[in-house]
Amino acid sequence: DDGFIVTNNHVIDKADEITVTLNNKKTYKAKLIGADPAYDLAVIKIEASGLPLLPFGDSDKLETGEWVLAIGNPFDLTSTVTAGIVSGKGRNINIIRERSNLAIESFIQTDAAVNPGNSGGALVNLRGELVGINTAIFSQTGGYQGVGFAVPTTMGKPIYESLVKHGKVVRGFLGIGIQDLNRDLAASFGIKDVKGALVSDIREDSPASQAGLKQ
Repeated sequence: DDGFIVTNNHVIDKADEITVTLNNKKTYKAKLIGADPAYDLAVIKIEASGLPLLPFGDSDKLETGEWVLAIGNPFDLTSTVTAGIVSGKGRNINIIRERSNLAIESFIQTDAAVNPGNSGGALVNLRGELVGINTAIFSQTGGYQGVGFAVPTTMGKPIYESLVKHGKVVRGFLGIGIQDLNRDLAASFGIKDVKGALVSDIREDSPASQAGLKQ
C-alpha cells in the first residue's frame, strides 16, 4: 500500500524512464528498486500511500483445473480481466533462458487469455490472492492461443522481498548441469524407474565439484 509494484523485468528492461498509471488515471514516475533477469521479475516504486494492495497467495496450493483470473492491459485495453484454469504447473519453456543463461523457469500454465500487454499483470485465484505474475505466451501468431505462463508466487515472493530489502537477489549456486531422466537414458544406465534427474555436467571449482559430486 506504499507504492511497491511487482512487474516483469522485460517490461522495464533498458527503460530510461518508468511511468505508472493507476486505475483512477493518476500517473506517477516510478523508480526501479531492483530487477532479476533470471526470474524475469522487477520491483518498482511510486511515491504514494494508502493504495489498494493485492495479497500474496500460495501458488504451491494451486491444483490443475482450478479457476484463475488474469489481469492486465492487453493491446492497451486498460484493466482487462480474463478467466481460465490452471492447465499445468512447473513448466519449463526456455523463454527466459534465451536472454539469461542463469534463468530459472517453473511456470504456471493457464488458458486464461493472455496477450501482449498482459506482461507483469496479476494472475489471481478466486479468493483474490496473487498466485502468479503473467510473463509469457506460446503463440505461432503472436496472439492468444490458450497457452499462457505466469511466474508462481512461491518463486516471486522471495525475489520481491529480496529486491525490496537489498536491491538485488542473492541465491545459492551448485555448479551442475542437469537434465530429465528419460527412458532411453534410464535404460543406458540400467535404471528401472524413470525418476529424478541426470547430473550431466560439473563446473570446475564449483561447490558441487568441491563436494565431490560426479558427472
